[in-house]
Amino acid sequence: MHILMLLITLFAQYDFTIARLKYTGGGDWYSDPSSLPNLLEAVNERTTIRAAPREENIEITDPKLFQYPYLYMTGHGRVRFSDEEIKILRDYFAAGGFLHADDNYGMDSTFREEIQKIFPESPLVELPFDHGIYHSYYEFPNGLPKIHEHDGKPPQGFGIFYDERLVIFYTYECDLGDGWEDPDVHNDPPEKREDAIKMGINIIVYSLTN
Repeated sequence: MHILMLLITLFAQYDFTIARLKYTGGGDWYSDPSSLPNLLEAVNERTTIRAAPREENIEITDPKLFQYPYLYMTGHGRVRFSDEEIKILRDYFAAGGFLHADDNYGMDSTFREEIQKIFPESPLVELPFDHGIYHSYYEFPNGLPKIHEHDGKPPQGFGIFYDERLVIFYTYECDLGDGWEDPDVHNDPPEKREDAIKMGINIIVYSLTN
């Protein structure tokens, strides 16, 4: 099913785009508006993937959800999934879908609660540094790069597996999305933005090849 879902995108104008998840609960799912266009541009320039210039915004209940093999969600606030959305998301992941959830500082506690409702039998686990997501295109031997300080904790990458396949990758205390934004938004140094772009490409390449 994973291959079949991916093939849906191959008949479109582009091989790939990112679907930004519009969730409820009060969190700003729309934050970092320049981040995904910049990441998609880098994917086009640095890989053989034909990426669309912009992301698509998608609600969980939209039937077109299953046309997008790659979901991205971020925000600073609360996340809530209805019972219907939980069922849809579980079906989506079972059909081959992938989610990158990127905590923009503030969504951690409610995200963990809600995502566990989708896979109560599969807790979030921290991925070891030798996991393929850190080596799929660029090398990150020490795991996630630290883009923004937040609480000063080390960045951590967590995952949920379904049938031994990584279906959810959660980046915590890292904030890749801020690193993808236009340079004048956060005034991050070039090396931080470069690390963020490289890790974003790794996540996309890994999700499409595993």
